[in-house]
Amino acid sequence: MEDGTFVNPGLKESGADTCCRSAPCALSLTSERAALIRQAFHLEWMTVAWMVVEGVVALGAGLAAGSLTLMAFGLDSAIELASASVLIWRLNVELRHGQGFSERAERTASRIGAVLLFTLAAYIIAGAAWSLWTRHGEAFSLPGLIVALLAMPIMTLLARRKIAIATQLDSRAMRADAAESITCGWLSLVVVVGLLADLMLGAWWVDAITSLVIVGFVVKEAREAWSGKDCCDHD
Repeated sequence: MEDGTFVNPGLKESGADTCCRSAPCALSLTSERAALIRQAFHLEWMTVAWMVVEGVVALGAGLAAGSLTLMAFGLDSAIELASASVLIWRLNVELRHGQGFSERAERTASRIGAVLLFTLAAYIIAGAAWSLWTRHGEAFSLPGLIVALLAMPIMTLLARRKIAIATQLDSRAMRADAAESITCGWLSLVVVVGLLADLMLGAWWVDAITSLVIVGFVVKEAREAWSGKDCCDHD
């Protein structure tokens, strides 16, 4: 800690102190930014833990019930898990080497996040089209309903914290990851509505129609992450 600046102690051990003397701004972090990065780490590891639980339960319940929507929900969990892993890598680059060295990692992570969002949008469209074409809707699953109900508040809280930290870090990559958390929350609502509608009304088409509403939001966030638009340009 020198002049209010936090320097990763691991840098000297790796011989990076030579580079630090020649480019201190590239390899140093303010203590405030380092604290934000550690908070971001905690959020991403919480995301990883929940995505493992959510994905396993949703995929298992989807296979058991023959539910396309639950399968899609489980695959979305896998995409969110991949996104969180990319963010952990990007944050680790900055924490180890400083903000300047994280710029390339930020661009790479942002592009990967965009690709994952585009993939999610394509999957939602394909899944909805297939469901409507085959006239195959939800099959009720109690485990699927429980995990979807839990996902709504969990993903909402995670997304809000991620957006707040992404704004302070000016990180497009974390903004894209937050968008995937928001999408996961909305998809969980779609799963709940579809399961209950099919159980009570036999409305097999509800989940396919409601899932398409999410696509516009997903594509918008994916385009911004890919183009490099400032993550803080809008709420």
